[in-house]
Amino acid sequence: MKISHFVENLNRGGLERTVIDLIRAQLQQGHDCQVVCLFEAGSLAEELRALGVAVHACGKRRGLDMRALRRARAHLRAHATGVLHTHNATAHYHAVLASLGLGIRRVINTRHGMGALERASRREWLFRRTLGRTDAVVTVCEAARRELLASGRLPAAKLVAIANGIRVERFRPADADTRAGLARTLGLAERTRIIGTVGRLAPAKHHAALIKAFADVHPSHPSSALVLVGDGSLRTELEAQVSRHALGNRVFLLGDRSDIADLLTGFDIFALSSLTEGYSIALLEACAAGLPIVATDVGGNREIVRDGINGKLVAADSVEQLGAALASLLADPGTCDAMGRAGRDWVCGQGSVAAMARRYESLYKGLPPDPPASA
Repeated sequence: MKISHFVENLNRGGLERTVIDLIRAQLQQGHDCQVVCLFEAGSLAEELRALGVAVHACGKRRGLDMRALRRARAHLRAHATGVLHTHNATAHYHAVLASLGLGIRRVINTRHGMGALERASRREWLFRRTLGRTDAVVTVCEAARRELLASGRLPAAKLVAIANGIRVERFRPADADTRAGLARTLGLAERTRIIGTVGRLAPAKHHAALIKAFADVHPSHPSSALVLVGDGSLRTELEAQVSRHALGNRVFLLGDRSDIADLLTGFDIFALSSLTEGYSIALLEACAAGLPIVATDVGGNREIVRDGINGKLVAADSVEQLGAALASLLADPGTCDAMGRAGRDWVCGQGSVAAMARRYESLYKGLPPDPPASA
């Protein structure tokens, strides 16, 4: 197939990374892909160009920019695009306008994140005006599909959930040696059981609840520690909380890191205390590292964490439930190992970029994509 992905740009971000990973998989499937960027090409464009994928920038200016639309149209025509895959609302309605009359066989839009509609938004009004020329609107998890459906503003027949995937080959399962290595790096005894989390230090992630839960659990499990990976506006506040609980030698804030895959192999348990969540890439990566998970039951988390199988789900903002779940896993390494294996088996089969690409390929052909099996 000749596939054109239409985005605002390829600057660094979750949407852009997903598009690049999807294109990599589509190249392996034998498809001919290009990317049309409505604005600038972006900092990640060279990654695709190195793979031989054309990336075109249309240089859109403020307001209705006919020159940018003509550039986009020329790129779609020269490529003889058969499938136009757009990403989010702004890219979509511009792409539909640019492609009118070109005979493109399938037009697919993906709403990244939880896909919520801003009812008074001009952008969303324009997006809805193009639905007559749109074959499917894809959400990145079933929870997001239900949310869009409940809005009553998009036709149910066009809404499809295709979960994002990760490159599972980048991750290896945690084991005793990698866990001992991280413990040594932190100045801890090698047999310390480490609870870890990855995410920006922002209110939605609710790290304060995780620190409080750990403070409650630690006296009964003194050979445990907590590691927070990520940075953000709440760092100073969270450091003060750690000091109040006298946990300075047991709670570690490591800041932003580029070695997430390696750090995950040092954890015994992965925790996610978010108050809100979309479809969490952090949870997929924890599964790929073979970690048992304790996560709040929000957003798309239960599509990744199956309670009692590969982890435990707890109510959002319940420090008591969060602490109880962590304590039960700290006390039961055998269950942790079984849950970790179950999570890795699931993500390798259902949560990979390759699985995501197969589902999109079915949709491009006009077939219903197979739903992912529950974790």
